[in-house]
Amino acid sequence: MSGPPERLLRRLEWRLGRRLDGRLQGSYRTVWHGAGIDFTDLRAYTPEDDVRHIDWNVTARLDEPFVRQYTEDRELTAWLVVDKSASMRFGAHEGKDSVATELAVSLAKLVSQGGNRVGAILFDNAVQRVIPPRTGRDQILRIAQELLKPSPAAAKPARSGRPAATTDLSAMFHLAAKTTATRRSLIFLMSDFIGDPGWDRPLGMLTHRHEVVVIRIVDPAELDLPDLGLILVEDAETGEQLLVDTSDPLLRGRLAGQVDAREAELADAMRRAGVAAHRITTDQDLLSALVQMVRTAGQVRR
Repeated sequence: MSGPPERLLRRLEWRLGRRLDGRLQGSYRTVWHGAGIDFTDLRAYTPEDDVRHIDWNVTARLDEPFVRQYTEDRELTAWLVVDKSASMRFGAHEGKDSVATELAVSLAKLVSQGGNRVGAILFDNAVQRVIPPRTGRDQILRIAQELLKPSPAAAKPARSGRPAATTDLSAMFHLAAKTTATRRSLIFLMSDFIGDPGWDRPLGMLTHRHEVVVIRIVDPAELDLPDLGLILVEDAETGEQLLVDTSDPLLRGRLAGQVDAREAELADAMRRAGVAAHRITTDQDLLSALVQMVRTAGQVRR
């Protein structure tokens, strides 16, 4: 396979190898485990170890902290669940969709090392694409190819007078649960979480069976509207258009209040689902965000 998927993977491979130098590959194995973990040995605790692996009985007996070492199930299956809805195309630096694509391919590359299988579920309201999990570089290229394909949601909304539907996040999570039902998996869920409410329950049900890493991708302009004067804005999900004066202090104050309310509502929904989302913005350095995400994953693991 050649073309954009190959070029994307080669670029990310170079960046991953140059910037991470093996640190992330070692880190994710101690945070995101496979379906089975076998105890193999004990060794003295070091500050880099996960405190959850301390053997307290041995520690009390020897008066020195010891940690358990495990051999992970070599048949770890990971899924990349990526929101491909219209709102994901918003943002600077080629948009949230571009960030999700690079992040998904990077994670696929990292997780696939050691023979782990990786699959993908690409979702929008019109079409859902499922790529069954497999191993190898060809599988990563296939996932990259599908991620780079234009989504049917990219088509203009119908002008029939009825607005297009917003993203059905509940349907995305139900699809993920149905697709991954046969085996406990590691699921990376990437979305901007702009869509219909009520998704916290199906997300919570997904986390009961699988280890779910939630990644919320946002653009800074969604959190703090820049002062650009009079502009025409369009809702990417519904196609509705509105002329707004972004320099109007009353409008800016009202929008800031709405952003605060939306952030609070999202945080509450995440808590109800029993997850803590990693937030990545379109202006962040992707690899630095990836390293930080892995380092903090153990603190929010269920």
